[in-house]
Amino acid sequence: MSKNFTLIGAAGYIAPRHMKAIKDTENELLAAYDPYDGVGIMDSYFPNASFFVEFERFDRHVDKLRRTGSKIDFVSICSPNHLHDSHIRFGLRIGADVICEKPIVLNPWNIDALKEVEKETGGKVYNVLQLRIHKSILELREKILQSDPKKIFDIDLTYITSRGKWYYTSWKGDVSKSGGIATNIGVHFFDMLTWIFGKCKYQVVHINTHDRASGFMDLERARVRWFLSINEECLPIEIRTKGKRTYRSLKIEGEEFEFSDGFTDLHTETYKAILDGKGFGLEDARPSIEIVHEIRISDPIGLKGDYHPLAALPLSKHPFSLK
Repeated sequence: MSKNFTLIGAAGYIAPRHMKAIKDTENELLAAYDPYDGVGIMDSYFPNASFFVEFERFDRHVDKLRRTGSKIDFVSICSPNHLHDSHIRFGLRIGADVICEKPIVLNPWNIDALKEVEKETGGKVYNVLQLRIHKSILELREKILQSDPKKIFDIDLTYITSRGKWYYTSWKGDVSKSGGIATNIGVHFFDMLTWIFGKCKYQVVHINTHDRASGFMDLERARVRWFLSINEECLPIEIRTKGKRTYRSLKIEGEEFEFSDGFTDLHTETYKAILDGKGFGLEDARPSIEIVHEIRISDPIGLKGDYHPLAALPLSKHPFSLK
């Protein structure tokens, strides 16, 4: 039977993938909310869905739907990171299950509290961890599981996705709202690595600034040097000369692991799994949330020990610095 959805954060970058997933799985979006009204993309998927720019009116409408026999089965959440916890609670308390973008929350203790709300309401919270269903990554995980269990792999993770000055004005540039660079653009990579190579036993942060973060982590079966940045000046020269603004690299034992392709429809596949009761829940999300939280509160030690080569790049000033 078709399920009824609502969507919180309809104007966000990732929201169209959720709309497409709802439509592809032959379900209905009844209502959506976003304080910004640039949501014309809804015409491509659910032109008849109600839309609200005030949460109070959205809440009232959802309650009216419930009272008139149109119960909401799922609430999909694409709102800013710091609002996920509150919006998940809303979804559970209206009697729905929840599908939330990553990071599911900013702090590990938020997971503990949400588990209590799950128990109280009988609802279920699912996190979008689409790298776990990426074909190449599934094959890598199987390969690692079949390898010598005593083998410890050396890994270099590099992810640079250029962002302009707008980033620092938006909620993404506010650590209290986004969680910082490691949380905002790195959490899904940390989830992938711990899912494949085991839990994090130890980690250290070498640098953590407004536009980059880098560190080292010791997993059960891997030693990982990582570097994340939103500054295009950190891009390799060969990438910049091609006019590209994003660079992603995962080297395992010095060999490049390619997973640039295969991202099409991963949100749809995620929805299919959730609708079949096979989605990733709160506990699945915990390891990566613990990692990014520790990164956020750690004091960087500088260029000491086994650090990522790009960590040695000259640091840049905040674009709005007065100094």
